[in-house]
Amino acid sequence: MDKIQDTALDKELTDFDKALIERHTRPVWEILKKAHVGIAGLGGLGSNIAVMLTRLGIGRLTLVDFDTVDMSNLNRQHYMHSHLGQPKTQALTAQLHEISPFVELTLHTIRVTEENVLDIFSDCPIVCEAFDRPEAKALLVNELLLHCPEKIVIAASGLAGFGSANAITTKKVMKNLYICGDNESGIEDGLSLTAPRAALCAAHQANMVLRLLLGITTP
Repeated sequence: MDKIQDTALDKELTDFDKALIERHTRPVWEILKKAHVGIAGLGGLGSNIAVMLTRLGIGRLTLVDFDTVDMSNLNRQHYMHSHLGQPKTQALTAQLHEISPFVELTLHTIRVTEENVLDIFSDCPIVCEAFDRPEAKALLVNELLLHCPEKIVIAASGLAGFGSANAITTKKVMKNLYICGDNESGIEDGLSLTAPRAALCAAHQANMVLRLLLGITTP
């Protein structure tokens, strides 16, 4: 009976789902398909995190950014020349649906504030912090951990400059808080942002999402 039911379900699967099952195994695919992850900020970190999670087969993403794509973004963020002037939520949606038309996206083209942060991420068990400004990072982390202690936040700190790739790490600093980066090099120190280190840190955040969804809590 189970085999008959599985065969019926397989006929309803998309080719993308079938490819993911082949790569991940069906139990892992099912976990990822049901997952919902929030991404706060769609710049060098957030845009790359969103692409990686979509490729993994995460079923639903909440994407938040108030900004539009400009020329200065193209050196490290997952946007193209054709996206210039578009809201980042819109430009990223088009790319993610090119990867998987089946990923469910909830978009908020607004600035995250103390007044709206809890509503925006109310049904996201895991939230990736991907802001540039320290004050925005602090607001998100503090509000979510204070008012939603069941949520897990994966934040970033220290990815600017030309430092070694090996300095980018993932650390668990509290029960529900992980920080990725080198914890030192920031744009506030006058350091530049580049594609390699932004992508490295984004990969650490996306990989921690994957591990948590699979029940692995160690970095």
